[in-house]
Amino acid sequence: MVQDMFDAIAPRYDLVNRLMTFGLDGGWRRRAIGLLELAPPSLVLDLACGTGDIARALAGQGYRPVGADLSYGMLAAARPGGAPLLQSDGTKLACADGVFDGVISGFAVRNFADLPGVLAECARVLRPGGRLVLLDVDTPTSRLMQLGHRVWFTGVVPRLGGALSDRAAYRYLPRSVAYLPPRAELLAMVEQAGFTGARHYGLTGGVTQIVAATRLGGTPIAVSAAES
Repeated sequence: MVQDMFDAIAPRYDLVNRLMTFGLDGGWRRRAIGLLELAPPSLVLDLACGTGDIARALAGQGYRPVGADLSYGMLAAARPGGAPLLQSDGTKLACADGVFDGVISGFAVRNFADLPGVLAECARVLRPGGRLVLLDVDTPTSRLMQLGHRVWFTGVVPRLGGALSDRAAYRYLPRSVAYLPPRAELLAMVEQAGFTGARHYGLTGGVTQIVAATRLGGTPIAVSAAES
């Protein structure tokens, strides 16, 4: 179902993203790339790469990105900045063990039916000491932010998406936050998959979140002052 949905919304996915996030999604992606804390030209897998926003940004900063996504429609619409693209299930990546320096994924965690399996696969394809960064939506903690978030993402976004793309898909996407594990559970799942030093970062009042961790076998990255 998720694969078919993303195939359907691919042609206008970038446009709707910009509108429904007021253009903030670009900054969130840049923050996620910064938390890789890797020096170019590190080899980085953009998992669930969609239309290639993160891959393009990685390439622009001198990294060597590889994009992977289950949706052929998304890959067909992608502009990945020259990165090679791979249609692949996140639990069965056609990649060698330990080949990547980093794995990054934007707004996909809640769409993985087997999240532990995907995390284990990320650990498999990362070298010891490699970095994992997961960017996704979240629910704000303040009541005022929660109210605004609920009105916008459950009321306005489905109408906006319906007018420009596919109404059913944009009814699902705001509600899919319910599939995200709670913070403590998500951090535990990451560490159980073979990572250490998992940290959580809240962005824009808790509208989005980032989880970053280091593959076991390397030196953990120091915690920054921005950790939430």
